[in-house]
Amino acid sequence: MDSILVTGGGELNGQIPIAGAKNACLTLMPATLLSDEPLTLTNAPRLSDIKTMTELLQSLGAEVTSLQDGKVLAMSSHNIHNHTADYDIVRKMRASILVLGPMLARDGHAVVSLPGGCAIGARPVDLHLKALEALGAELELKDGYIHAKAPGGLKGGTVNFPLVSVGATENVLMAATLAKGTTVINNAAREPEIVDLADCLCKMGAQIDGAGTSTITVQGVDRLHGATHSVVTDRIELGTYMLAPAFCGGEVELLGGRIDLVEAFCEKLDAAGISVEETENGLKVARRNGRIQAVDVTTEPFPGFPTDLQAQMMALLCTASGTSVLEEKIFENRFMHAPELIRMGAQIDVHGGTATVTGVDKLKGAPVMATDLRASVSLILAGLAAEGETVVSRVYHLDRGYEHVVGKLSAVGAKIERIKGQ
Repeated sequence: MDSILVTGGGELNGQIPIAGAKNACLTLMPATLLSDEPLTLTNAPRLSDIKTMTELLQSLGAEVTSLQDGKVLAMSSHNIHNHTADYDIVRKMRASILVLGPMLARDGHAVVSLPGGCAIGARPVDLHLKALEALGAELELKDGYIHAKAPGGLKGGTVNFPLVSVGATENVLMAATLAKGTTVINNAAREPEIVDLADCLCKMGAQIDGAGTSTITVQGVDRLHGATHSVVTDRIELGTYMLAPAFCGGEVELLGGRIDLVEAFCEKLDAAGISVEETENGLKVARRNGRIQAVDVTTEPFPGFPTDLQAQMMALLCTASGTSVLEEKIFENRFMHAPELIRMGAQIDVHGGTATVTGVDKLKGAPVMATDLRASVSLILAGLAAEGETVVSRVYHLDRGYEHVVGKLSAVGAKIERIKGQ
C-alpha cells in the first residue's frame, strides 16, 4: 500500500492549477442517463472516484470515453440495458446513489445498492428516498438494495427537505427534469455544485429556476438532448492549496480560483492572518507577518464554512497563537484526523462535535495514518510545516479527491514524494 513522505521546512512559491470539482463531476456524470444523446464534460478531474463512476455507468450500458488525458469525458446512454447498480461498485463510493433519480425518471425503474464511501458518519439515504416518493416513486428496501419503480412515470410534486442535503437535492433535481408537471424543492442545497448541475441540465433542455437558492422550481419536459459542459472549479481542492503557504510561508497563486466559491473560508483566513488577493488568473495567497492567529470555526452548508475544509483548517490551527474551537455540524465522527495530529505534537481536545485546539510552537514529523479523504491531505499539509519527516499511510483515500498532489506541491517547492507499497 502506497504512502507519502513529507519533509518539513521551506517556503512555497509558484502556481498551482486547480482541477474541476470532484463533487460536481460525480453529479454531472449520471446526468447522461437522462438522455439518449451524447453528454460531454470538459475540465474533468482525474481521480479514482471518477473511474468508479465510469465503471458504474458502463455497467448500466452507458458509453464513457476518457479523452485529453482524462480531462474530457465523452458519454452516451443510448443503450441502457441494465437497471441494477451492483453492490460491488456502489460500495466504493457514496455518490453512486445519484444514478437512482435519472434511471427512474427516464425508464421508470431502477435497482440500486445502498452506497458506501468515507467512514465519516451515518449519512443515511432516507432524504433521497422521501424526495423521490414525493414525485410518485414506489420504493422498497430489500437485501441491501433500493428497488424503485414509477410505472406511469414520475409526476411533479413538492419536496420539503427537513434538513439540507446536497446529494438528495441533486438526485431529485435530475429526476424532476423528466417528471410530468412542476416540482418545487424547498430547503434545497445551495452549493456551487448544485448550480453547476442545473446549468448543465438547462443546456440539455431542462427548465429550472432558483438553483443556488433554497427553493428550486423545475418544470418537467418530455426529453432532454445532448450538451457539452465545463465542470466548475473544485472549491475544496482550491481551499486546501490556499492553506499550503499559510503553513509554510511564501506566496502561491491558485490558477482558476474564485473567491465566490470560498467566501466563508476566506473570512476565516483573513482573521487568522492570511491574505487572499484576486489576480487575472485566479487567487494569490500569502501569510502575513507573524504567527497564524487562532480562530473559531463552525461548519455549515454553503455558503457557510465547508465541512470538507475542516480537517485542513484544524491542522493549520495546531500551530496558531492561542486556542481555537472547531464545531462540526454536518457530519458526526469527522474528527478522526485529530489523534493523528496529536501524534505530531498537536494539542487537541475532542468532545462530541467540538474540538478545542491549543496552538503549539511547532509540529514534529511522525508516522500517521489517513482515515478519510480530507484527513489524508490535512496530514500532508501538517507535515509540510513539521520538523523532520512525516509518513502518511493509507493514501488511497487521497486518490479519491486530489489529482497529482505530489506533483502540484513539488512544483511550488514542497519536499514530498510518493513511496510505492509492496
